[in-house]
Amino acid sequence: MLSFPSWLPMRRRSIAVRLAVSALLASSAILLIAAWILTTLYRENTERAFDSRLLVYANNLATDLVSPSDPESRSFTLSDPRFDLPLSGWYWQIGRPDAKPRDLRTSRSLVGLPLKAAGRPDSTAGVGQIRQGYGRAQDDRALRIIERDVDLGEEGRYTVRVAGPADEIENDVGRFRNSLFITFGLLGLFLALTTLLQIRFGLSPLAKLRNALGAIRRGESDRITGEYPRDIAPLAGEVNLLIETNREILERARTQVGNLAHALKTPLSIIVNEVGSSEAPDDLAAKIREQAAVMRDQVNYHLDRARAAALAGTLGTSTEVEPALAGLVRTFGKIYRDKDIAYEVSVPPGLRFRGERQDFEEMVGNLVDNASKWANGRVSIRAEAVDQDNYPHLLVAVEDDGPGLPPEGRKAVLGRGQRLDETKPGSGLGLSIVADLAALYRGRFRLEEAAIGGLRAVIEVPGDAPAGTSHA
Repeated sequence: MLSFPSWLPMRRRSIAVRLAVSALLASSAILLIAAWILTTLYRENTERAFDSRLLVYANNLATDLVSPSDPESRSFTLSDPRFDLPLSGWYWQIGRPDAKPRDLRTSRSLVGLPLKAAGRPDSTAGVGQIRQGYGRAQDDRALRIIERDVDLGEEGRYTVRVAGPADEIENDVGRFRNSLFITFGLLGLFLALTTLLQIRFGLSPLAKLRNALGAIRRGESDRITGEYPRDIAPLAGEVNLLIETNREILERARTQVGNLAHALKTPLSIIVNEVGSSEAPDDLAAKIREQAAVMRDQVNYHLDRARAAALAGTLGTSTEVEPALAGLVRTFGKIYRDKDIAYEVSVPPGLRFRGERQDFEEMVGNLVDNASKWANGRVSIRAEAVDQDNYPHLLVAVEDDGPGLPPEGRKAVLGRGQRLDETKPGSGLGLSIVADLAALYRGRFRLEEAAIGGLRAVIEVPGDAPAGTSHA
């Protein structure tokens, strides 16, 4: 089974890319091996055909050699005129195996050194046995050489040797190799195109399933619909079952939270009413009412957090950011109309928050409220889609032109109930609520120095980019 090493980025690529690369590598390897085998076979066939031509010349020379005449006066002729052209690459040579160069009979084309043996001398080689191989001419030109021995009885043993230019073989093989590479290149391109089409067709149900899950995540659908192949249909069914089970669990959790709220608030109300109608000392009654109010606030706070935690895990719930921010700006514009604050809002149309609108308005509303309290006259709200860990996120940044906070103050203000300036209205729970809600949605909250001079509050929570937007 083909697998990729852990250090290769291919392990993190999509299935389509992995299949395409695997098919490309396998096809390339097969085509290269096939090209090498075919080229080798063609070379062998070309060499055999060339050797057959040389053997015809060698047999003609052997026929002249065995003619009944004086060996010294025998005439050796070949019809091919290339054997008469000096250094043409076509040569023949006849002589005894141990003959000296001056005793050899050669073609007119062979000028200078005699032809070397086609292979290693073999004294046991039989008469008539054909030997072939490669050698070099005196001009360092590669030659294909073929030779055979002829036994003339009392006259002794002679070796007939014929050579031709090896570049004819190489040129023929080269032309075949080029034609083969062009043909296989076109075949590989065709295979690549058909492979991509097959992958696209074969993985189209997965793309359909991914789009269906994206619709559920964006709140456009509450379940996976449509027909799928037998391999994927069980997965779609299991995901639908998981979504339904998740909804049932969350609904039961909401019911339990509501029951707990009713069970706690009713006794607290009774305690407060009883204290008001009893003859208990005023200081004791005031203390009881104070602690009951604290208990009611804490119950409401933690019940809200439990509700938000349940809703944060709900699939198919989303909120459009632009109208939610527009509503917050209108609200706080009226609340802080005496300060005449200029609210600057930048948000692309179609941007969505994957969660309840109430939770989004509570997070951003606390940030806008805090910025409005400290701003001198300007509050900037900017929302955008970002890619965090290969997953779409929504980033909302709220800036003011107020006095800002030093780094140590930014850490302290995130504590529940912490207020750095008692002259400003509020309970000190706003930023703590933002941090808790962001954490419930598996997001992040941080405070920074603003570019316009004051404090910059940033939340990053799961979101969806507007249609047509992509992130690297």
